[in-house]
Amino acid sequence: MSSRRPDSFDGLGYRGREDPSYAGGYSGRSFNNSSSIDLQHWVTTPPDIPGSRNLHFGDSTPQFETAPTQAGTGDDVQSAAPPPDQLNRFAGFGIGLASLFTENVLAHPCIVFRRQCQINYHARCYHLSPMTALSVMYNVTKTQGPKALWKGMGSTFVVQGVTLGTEGIISECTPLPRELSHKWNPKQIVGHLVLKGLTYVVAMPFYSASLIETVQSEIIRDNPGILDCVKEGVGRLMGLGVPHSKRLLPLWRLVFPTVLHGVLHYIISSSVQKLVLYFLHRRNRSDTSPKSMGPDSGSETVQNMLDAYFPELIASFAASLCADVFLFPLETVLHRLHVQGTRTIIDNTDLGFEVLPINTQYEGMRDCINVICREEGTMGFYKGFGTVAIQYLLHAAVLQITKMIYSTLLKNA
Repeated sequence: MSSRRPDSFDGLGYRGREDPSYAGGYSGRSFNNSSSIDLQHWVTTPPDIPGSRNLHFGDSTPQFETAPTQAGTGDDVQSAAPPPDQLNRFAGFGIGLASLFTENVLAHPCIVFRRQCQINYHARCYHLSPMTALSVMYNVTKTQGPKALWKGMGSTFVVQGVTLGTEGIISECTPLPRELSHKWNPKQIVGHLVLKGLTYVVAMPFYSASLIETVQSEIIRDNPGILDCVKEGVGRLMGLGVPHSKRLLPLWRLVFPTVLHGVLHYIISSSVQKLVLYFLHRRNRSDTSPKSMGPDSGSETVQNMLDAYFPELIASFAASLCADVFLFPLETVLHRLHVQGTRTIIDNTDLGFEVLPINTQYEGMRDCINVICREEGTMGFYKGFGTVAIQYLLHAAVLQITKMIYSTLLKNA
């Protein structure tokens, strides 16, 4: 239910605060004794890419200043000039865009098939291996066309927008903190988690409508619009719209598993992300020992700039992977409860050539867990787990390719 990216990851144009290339060209300034000439060259808080939340209150994004003209040769001045800021912005935007494109577009077929496997209690093949999942996904695409595995992608963006908007509104209208400062205390953590829980509650009916769009078979469904997710979510909340089965669980019965999954996903992903960032920054500090400027100084500069952008992406990748793996059984239970009673028809995940109706009769979260253990075994909670491996292998490949392209551009710049 939660966003796939942790809140500390903005994805667009991240600038590491410990980037050596930014730290070098800066000297401390005092506005009390600065002359008017110095103030003309001072740039305060330039416009960042929308969505960035890496800067805390009182921080400003460092910018390269124009080096004053000094006596000497032109080669000395050129060698002391920092890399162009335009290239840094473009590179940061490209790296973040590649990561977002992989998470929300390229990985969407894996998410669709994984959800279908999770709610298919008829399935005899659990698809714990990526190879079996790929073969059935190919059959589905061959039978129904490429759109079959990209269905519901627009609704996932709607849910993310509703989640971010709700979180912002609640944080503005209440004292609940949206971001934790460096000097946090237990009260702030509790308030922050309460804000997350309230956000998941508000977004819950829209998430349920988006889930149905992603698992509904392409054979029997019409082409939904982007805003149909909002209409279906409001209808689910008000009890209006398409009539559902009597087995449909009321929304108040879904609040606890939805909030539990969302908050646990956020806690695990945030903890893993901070831990990975700590080790990466510690390793980078130990590797960047002072060296004499020689023929390899250009490659060292490239590596330093790469270290400024990629630790956050690597940490976000590891955080999402750990949270998805640890909470996969709970996600299976959550999706079955949301789909029950909605008259949903999914693709046959054993073969990929037929459709199957979903007619479960779970009374709640505890009953769903007991039935899965009794009828499908422990591995029944991990149906479709092979798609997780496909999703994150694809994501890792895109990050590595992006890093190679960025390194080549910097060396040639």
